[in-house]
Amino acid sequence: MRYFVTGVAGFIGFHLAQRLLADGHEVRGLDAVTAYYDPALKRARLDVLEQHPNFSWVHGRLEDPAALAEALDGHESDIWVHLAAQAGVRYSLENPESYISANLVGTQAILEAARQRSPKHLMIASTSSVYGGNTKIPFSETDSSHFPVSLYAATKKAGEALSHSYAHLFDVPTTCFRFFTVYGPWGRPDMALYKFVERIERDEPIDVYGEGRMSRDFTYVDDLIEGIVALASRRPELGKPVGPDGIDSLSPVAPWRVVNIAGGSPIGLMDFIDAVEHVTGKVAQKNLLPMQPGDVAATMADPTLLRELVGAVPETPLSTGVRAFVDWYAEYRRTR
Repeated sequence: MRYFVTGVAGFIGFHLAQRLLADGHEVRGLDAVTAYYDPALKRARLDVLEQHPNFSWVHGRLEDPAALAEALDGHESDIWVHLAAQAGVRYSLENPESYISANLVGTQAILEAARQRSPKHLMIASTSSVYGGNTKIPFSETDSSHFPVSLYAATKKAGEALSHSYAHLFDVPTTCFRFFTVYGPWGRPDMALYKFVERIERDEPIDVYGEGRMSRDFTYVDDLIEGIVALASRRPELGKPVGPDGIDSLSPVAPWRVVNIAGGSPIGLMDFIDAVEHVTGKVAQKNLLPMQPGDVAATMADPTLLRELVGAVPETPLSTGVRAFVDWYAEYRRTR
C-alpha cells in the first residue's frame, strides 16, 4: 500500500511513517521543517526515516502549490494522512496568522488535491481541543463542538467542516481523528512532558498551570498510531453507520466521520508529574500558576466508536510511556 503523509517530520508523522514502513508500505512525505521548534529534532527524525528504501519526502509547505504537486506527482498514494499543522494552544495567542495559513489554507490545499486525485481514503488530524466549552464528560464525537476556546481549536474545527463539504461535494471518503494529549519518544519540546523532564534534569522549577488541578486523557504515541493504522482500512461509507443508533458520527450526506483516538482514562496533572518524578528519580520544584487562556480544565474521550470500528482502544500504562520518553530523551541529549 502507498501512503502520503503530510507533516512527516513531525512527532506523530514520524511515528506513523516508521510504523507504515515497518509494515511493508511505501511512504511519501511532505514537510516544511519550520522553526516553530528546533528544526534539528525534525531533521533527526528524517534521518531515521531516510534509512528506509521505501521512504521519500519533499521539502515544502502545503500552501505552496509547486511543493504539493511535486510531492504527489508520480506517486499515486492509496491513503493520505494529513498531519501537517501549526500546533499548540498557547502559541496561537502569539502568532495567529500561522494557524490560519497552515491549518486552514494548508488543509484546503490538501482537500483540493484530493478532489482532483481521488485517494481511496483521506485521513485528517484534528484535536480534542475542538470540544472547547463543552461541559459534558466524556467527550463523544456526536457532542457539540461549536464553542472552541482557542484559535488553534477553531482552525482545526474549521478543517473538519471544510473536509465534510469536500466529502459531500466530491465523494472523497474522509475520516477526521481527534487526538487527546499525545506523548512519547521524539515528542515536541513545547509539550509538557518534554518541558518537565528537561527542567527536572536541570534542577529547574517546572510551570504547573491550573495549579495542578487539570486532568488530561493522555495517549501514548504508539497507541495513537495503532488507531490511525487500524482506521485506515475503515473508510466511511454513506448510509452505512456502525454500532447501535446514535454512536456513529457518520455524516448523513457524505462518506465522512470523526473519531476520538484515546482510552477514556484521564489522569490528573499532579499524578502525571508524580510519574515523571518516579521515573527520573527526582522531585520537581513546582511553580503553581493559574490556567492559561485557551486551556480547558479536563479532557476525557468516549472511546466507544473507536472500539466499535477497530475493536481496541489505547491502553499503554502511563508509567511505561513516561519511561520510554525519559530513556529516549537521555539518549537524544547524549548524541546531540
